[in-house]
Amino acid sequence: MTNELTISDAQRTVDQWIKSIGVRYFSELTNLAQLVEEVGELSRIMSRQFGEQSFKPNESPSDLSDELADVMFVLICIANQTGVDLTSALQKNLEKKTERDGNRHQNNPKLKDN
Repeated sequence: MTNELTISDAQRTVDQWIKSIGVRYFSELTNLAQLVEEVGELSRIMSRQFGEQSFKPNESPSDLSDELADVMFVLICIANQTGVDLTSALQKNLEKKTERDGNRHQNNPKLKDN
């Protein structure tokens, strides 16, 4: 048995969670603020794990996967409450990027191996 969750499944699951446990969605603007907050927490971890920042002596490293999931959860909330089908949106976005950037990255000397 597989434990895969499609984007559509995730949107339905988050919606059910919000309606049963979360009571209701926060407003769109509140969720935007929540998204920015969660991205900030993700940024903090990334700058310490992969950048030049270090953790403070009494600071315990947070779980990167949990912070990514927090960002994803709020993003799904915003999509749900604004009627965005993320599966369709991602497919269209990938098509746009493929058409626009089809050769751009292959021709970028900054991305060539040294």
